[in-house]
Amino acid sequence: MKLLYQLNAAFATLLIIIMSVTAFFIYSLILDTLIQDEQKELQENGEFLLNLMYQEDGAARGPLLSNIMHNNDFKVLFFDPDRNQVLYSSLPENITEEWSQQFEQEEQQRALWKSGGDDYVISKLRYNYDGRRYLLVLATPLEELQSVQSVFAARMIAVFIIGICIAVLFSYLLTKRLVTPLTQLKGEVKKIENRQFDSIERIGASGEIGEVEQSVLDMAKELERYIHSQKHFFQNASHELKTPLMTIQGYAEGVKDGVFEGDAADRSLDVIVKESERLKKIVNEIILLAKLDSEEGIYHPEEISGSTLLQQTKERLLPLAQEKGIELQINQQQDALLSIDEEKMLQAMINIGSNGIRHASTSVRLTGHLEDQHYIISVLDDGSGVPEDLLPQLFHRFVKGKEGETGLGLAISRAIIERSGGTIQVANQEDAGAVFSIKLPISARVGK
Repeated sequence: MKLLYQLNAAFATLLIIIMSVTAFFIYSLILDTLIQDEQKELQENGEFLLNLMYQEDGAARGPLLSNIMHNNDFKVLFFDPDRNQVLYSSLPENITEEWSQQFEQEEQQRALWKSGGDDYVISKLRYNYDGRRYLLVLATPLEELQSVQSVFAARMIAVFIIGICIAVLFSYLLTKRLVTPLTQLKGEVKKIENRQFDSIERIGASGEIGEVEQSVLDMAKELERYIHSQKHFFQNASHELKTPLMTIQGYAEGVKDGVFEGDAADRSLDVIVKESERLKKIVNEIILLAKLDSEEGIYHPEEISGSTLLQQTKERLLPLAQEKGIELQINQQQDALLSIDEEKMLQAMINIGSNGIRHASTSVRLTGHLEDQHYIISVLDDGSGVPEDLLPQLFHRFVKGKEGETGLGLAISRAIIERSGGTIQVANQEDAGAVFSIKLPISARVGK
């Protein structure tokens, strides 16, 4: 069953249950209210009759009393308890006899009195006249009130049915308005499943559904970017792996077929060894990238100070800097404790630092300072900078700049830094080289 019908069925069921319980209590309350109102009215009519009976004008009193008795629905019983004599009764004879024997002993005023299988709403009034006691009883058959109750109940049921129909109709319209965006969103998700990213459209929903829609669109963009990057990665990986393999195959076949002999054969073997090492390095870096993306247990964070990280980076890069004739400097303004995997972060720093040394003219500077509960590490060189067209994709896999090796070093660095909860950016300085900025969350401040 569709969600639209499920929601409406649930709402209609709940509404019917609530209405049924409400109708039951109202139905019972109607009869209680009618009994109370009827007893009150009988009391007022009884007091009116007593006042009328006390009038001095007996000639006018008799016809008026007779008219009241005949033109009202209530029954009347006048009773003289001292003489055990019924003065007047509009009740059936058997009920008159029964009540005249019982009412004198019944002191409690009851709303209902059962007699002859019928229920009556009664009101008893005791009064004294000329030194004698009298009892006036007014009664209305409960059956008459029950007929009024039935009329009220029928109207109430009709109102409830109409109300339920209107409520269900409005519920259907509102639910349809709510579910329609979900149905449309389902269609857009189906397009994502089929990788039809170009045909995805906004449904224009609001509220929480609008937030879900935005999340779905963001997911689609990220998925499209991921699929595109994976295709690009495999294309570049196959190209990068194919080149050393072809070199190895060509020289190996040349040595085997006797094309290269003597010193040429030795040089061919040297090339094969170097290309094998290069191929091994590419494969190892690809495996590391895959593990950084998927394996949780590969990263083991521990606390290390920023100054220690910078000093170890300098020590690892110093041989390369001396070989290139580049001055390597550390300028640390503040220090902090970092929760990182020391070896992997060193690998990231070495990748970034070696990149700066290869492109620097005379020097590379490593700096560290605090900024809004983050430790900022900067690697600055005084080279020619990164080409503007290369800046947006410098951290992508197999993207190589001038003098680049495998095109995976900076991609690995970014993956390690992001696993540490940080970010990395690159920009060109004014009249200078490039600056790599690494932003890492701190565990605690160490001091200046």
